[in-house]
Amino acid sequence: MSILDRPSSSGISGGGVSRRQAWGLFWLLVAALVAWLVFAVWPDWLNAILISKKAFVSAVLNGVTLAGLYFLVASGFTLIFGLMRNVNLAHGSLYLLGAYIGYEVANRTGYWLLGVAAGFIVLAAIGVVMQVVVFRRLEGDDLRQTLVSIGISIVAADLMLAVWAGGTYQIAVPEWLDGAVTLPVITAVRSNGASVFLTYPFYRIAVLAAAIVIGIGLWLMLNKTRVGMMIRAGVDDRAMLSASGVNVHAVFAIVFAVGAGLAGFAGVVGGSALSVAPGEDIRYLLASLVVVIVGGMGSISGAAIGALLIGLAEQLGLVYFPTYGVVLTFIIMVVTLAIRPQGIMGKSR
Repeated sequence: MSILDRPSSSGISGGGVSRRQAWGLFWLLVAALVAWLVFAVWPDWLNAILISKKAFVSAVLNGVTLAGLYFLVASGFTLIFGLMRNVNLAHGSLYLLGAYIGYEVANRTGYWLLGVAAGFIVLAAIGVVMQVVVFRRLEGDDLRQTLVSIGISIVAADLMLAVWAGGTYQIAVPEWLDGAVTLPVITAVRSNGASVFLTYPFYRIAVLAAAIVIGIGLWLMLNKTRVGMMIRAGVDDRAMLSASGVNVHAVFAIVFAVGAGLAGFAGVVGGSALSVAPGEDIRYLLASLVVVIVGGMGSISGAAIGALLIGLAEQLGLVYFPTYGVVLTFIIMVVTLAIRPQGIMGKSR
C-alpha cells in the first residue's frame, strides 16, 4: 500500500487533519448547531429572521416525522424497484388501497390495530399475485413492466374511486396514541421568567419510532441473515443461486410481498396521520421515486437518508418558501444526480 492510500496516517504525522477527520469535525459542528437551534433560547434577531423558534422547530419535527412516513413507503419500493429491479409504478396504488382497506376494517371493527394488520396482510397477498402473474412473466423487460404497472395503477385508481367515491376519509387514531406530549424544547420565555415548552402530537412521534424500528429490521434482514444473503445473491446472479438449489421465484415473491405489505402498512399509518383521498397514490409514488433516486437504489440506509432530506425540504419549504417549496425536492434530486448519479448510498454498477 502506497503513502497515497493512507491519508489518515500521513495527516497525523504531518500535524494536519485527514479527510475523514475533517468530515467528522464538520458533522460534529452541524450537530452542535442543530442542538443549539432546538434547545437554546433564541435571541430576538434570530426570531426575526426565522419567523419564530416555534415555527422553525415545528417545521423540523414535521419534516422528520413526514420522513418516517416516506421511509415506510419507500422502503417497500426500494425492495421491489431498487433491489429486485422490478419497475412497479403501481406502488402508490398499493399505498392508497392499503389505506382504504385499513379504514374499512378499523371503522367496522373499532380496532385500529386490526386495520393496520389488514392493510399489511391484504396488500402482501396482492403483491404475491402481482409478482407471480405479472412481473415474473416480464423479468428483464423494464419497458413492459413500466407500461403494465402504469396500466394497473390507472385501473386500480378507477376501481377505488368507484368503491370509495371521491371523498376524504380519516382513520381514527386509538386513544393510547392520541393527544400531545410536551417536549424539552423552550419556544418562548414569558415576562415572569416562566418557560414555554413545545407540545407535539404523540402519534407523529410513534410513526417516526415505527419507521426507525422497521428500518433497522429490514437492514438486519438484508445484511445479517441467510434470507438477505439469498435475496442479494438472486439479484446479482439468479442462475447461480437457482443452481445451488434455492427457489429463486419463491424468494422474489416473498420480497415483493414484504414490499407491497409495507406500502399497505404505510397507507394505514399515513391515513391516520393525514388523510385518505384520491390522488394520494401519485403523491407517494413520486415521493418514493425521489427518495430511492436520492438515497441509492436497493439501499435501506440510503432510503432513510433520502426520506429525511425530502421530508425536511418539504416542510421547511412550506414555512419559508411557500411558493417554491416543492422545487426544493427536485433541486435535491438534481444535485444528487449531478454529483453522485448512483445516489448517496448507492453502488456503481
